[in-house]
Amino acid sequence: MKEHTSWKWDQNLDEELFEIRKHLHQYPELSFKEYETSKYIQSCLENWGISFKVMADTGVVVDILGEAGDGPNLALRADIDALPIHEESGLAFSSKREGVMHACGHDGHTTILLGTVYHIWKYRHNLKGMVRCIFQPGEEADGAAKFMIDEGVLQQPEIEEVVALHLWPKLPLGSIGIKTGPVTAACDDFDITIKGKSGHAARPHEGIDAISIGTEIIRSLQYFTAKWKDPADPLVIHVGKIEGGNARNVIADEIRMEGTIRSVLPETRLGIKRRFISFVTEMAKQYGGEADIHYDDGIPSIMNDTIAVEKVRKAAEKIIGTGNINELSNVSMGADDFGFFADKVSSCYFRLGIREMHKEAFDLHHPKFHFKEKVIPIGAKILTEYAFIR
Repeated sequence: MKEHTSWKWDQNLDEELFEIRKHLHQYPELSFKEYETSKYIQSCLENWGISFKVMADTGVVVDILGEAGDGPNLALRADIDALPIHEESGLAFSSKREGVMHACGHDGHTTILLGTVYHIWKYRHNLKGMVRCIFQPGEEADGAAKFMIDEGVLQQPEIEEVVALHLWPKLPLGSIGIKTGPVTAACDDFDITIKGKSGHAARPHEGIDAISIGTEIIRSLQYFTAKWKDPADPLVIHVGKIEGGNARNVIADEIRMEGTIRSVLPETRLGIKRRFISFVTEMAKQYGGEADIHYDDGIPSIMNDTIAVEKVRKAAEKIIGTGNINELSNVSMGADDFGFFADKVSSCYFRLGIREMHKEAFDLHHPKFHFKEKVIPIGAKILTEYAFIR
């Protein structure tokens, strides 16, 4: 592990960061309702004498201007919202808010970025260029990244490169996972209303069964998913909710279905919308019904840029050593609205491992999800090192 030349980690900050994480974990807030979380982040920055501005209602942005000359304009992003999950982790500092939990590690992400801000600010006399640190609300609600971009978070000055990390229970604690190219899937949603004709179950020939039509559509989507594209190109179409019908002996005249579509390549995402709407519409007509489809264009996939990835890799080598850097081979079909940032500028989104040896690792969004706080300084050191690499 090489010695840093531009900055030095303040060991005295560790305990303060651990307490920050515990506070955030005890007082989680849902997407777009992170008012106390935002105020708490602001109070931490004020205590350190660091200026900031508020964007997108609850977002917090810190601009750190380097004093060592010209350089690129970089951005670091952390998400701050929690999930509507009842916590079962058993932690001494479990959520004090019934039915709300930091089950995706956003309390860790926020704390890591706070530690990063502290050190970049402290050593700004050695920094070239500018680093914008973005505490973003609403990631779980799919869209606050876009709101912040619309409000100009990537402008004045124009951001050239943006980096984010995500805690990952599938990698050993303190290691990272990284790759060039696609990292996560795009996520689009759909609502389908199938309309048929009501009637008595004893005389099915006199009605048009919306439930049967919906069943055929769901079954046929498996064929549709597999047969129109390259099988090496990942695509998931999932119907997760169905409502309809009034009684066991009545032909349902209407049902509603909700689902999600996950794709990776931009050209696949573009093609699937038109094909999906046409396929469902024609399937409903084939059985005598009608389909009303609402298609919601959601989050883009995250595409990592080679140059940004290599800079993060170089930073990680200095902090954790080459042996703790894992090359990710597969694309996650999960989504993250960091994709909106990656869609605009060069980016690197990487995984920070939290799996402890010989212990069960609970996945993201699990009510027992937790992580060891010693990963916080590791993540902050990698981001800080990245900011000073030229």
